[in-house]
Amino acid sequence: MVPKDSTGAPCTHRIQETAVPLPSVLQNLPLPIIGSPLFIISNPKLVIEQCKAGVVGSMPALNARPASQLDEWLAEITETLAAYNRDHPEQPAAPFAINQIVHKSNDRLEHDLELCVKYKVPIIITSLGARTDVNDAVHGYGGVVLHDVINNTFARKAIEKGADGLIAVAAGAGGHAGTTSPFALVQEIREWFDGPLALSGAIATGRAVLAAQAMGADFAYVGSAFIATEEARAVQGYKQMIVESTSQDIVYSNLFTGVHGNYLRGSIINAGLDPDNLPQSDPSKMNFAGDAAKKAWKDIWGCGQGIGAVKDIVPARVLVERLRREYLEAKQRLCA
Repeated sequence: MVPKDSTGAPCTHRIQETAVPLPSVLQNLPLPIIGSPLFIISNPKLVIEQCKAGVVGSMPALNARPASQLDEWLAEITETLAAYNRDHPEQPAAPFAINQIVHKSNDRLEHDLELCVKYKVPIIITSLGARTDVNDAVHGYGGVVLHDVINNTFARKAIEKGADGLIAVAAGAGGHAGTTSPFALVQEIREWFDGPLALSGAIATGRAVLAAQAMGADFAYVGSAFIATEEARAVQGYKQMIVESTSQDIVYSNLFTGVHGNYLRGSIINAGLDPDNLPQSDPSKMNFAGDAAKKAWKDIWGCGQGIGAVKDIVPARVLVERLRREYLEAKQRLCA
């Protein structure tokens, strides 16, 4: 018998008998979507609305500035979602996640991790390095660690160091991204790993969410589409440029942080640079946490190739409703 999802539609989600059961915090989501943490842009307001709408909301710990603000933000998110769940026991909010940059340039990691432990953040997303001590700290209170990777080698290292699951950042993803096709990356990871797997890379429709599951992922990792929401902490010009742009307006470069990523062509031009003739950055000068990194992301706007599907600036709830509708319609078409 083919299992059904919460809407009664046939569910293709993890029906293979050999799959390792998902951690309880990731089970029974109304939609198999994790909102990716958007540097500078994600804030408590966006995270809360994502979770209420039924998708995992997330934000980088580094978005809280000064560092002491993270305590306030985690309290706001935790208390607001707890109150929502008391009022909506029939359909509680999805869990939230905090992204930690596990790179030597992040001198806030220990401070921010201590706060995540204090509030028992359900899901921690680690990036740019995998550390056993970070994983152990999260596991100590029962949290789940998902680590983002751009290739199969990094994926194996992350699991060896104790990560519970993986986020495959394939070609076309916004911000720091790899160049491997999602078909190839998911296939290679699934040859040896049956745990939680999210796929990132140009996913901005419900059809693409279902396609990610068909390839073998458990979740779609959606980021760029949430930039063009009312709750996102992005300037209006950034949001409007996403609405007006397509995949042809995305430039892949390592100039701005030392690691290759995808950025909006228009923002590069506005910064006085030629997007077709960008110099290469020195990888040894990588910086992901300091003021220089913040300035780069503030002026040079990260974005993925899926933005052709984004037509309007809407509340996060409306975006999730569209994704849900498209997801169910795609299922029905396949079943028919």
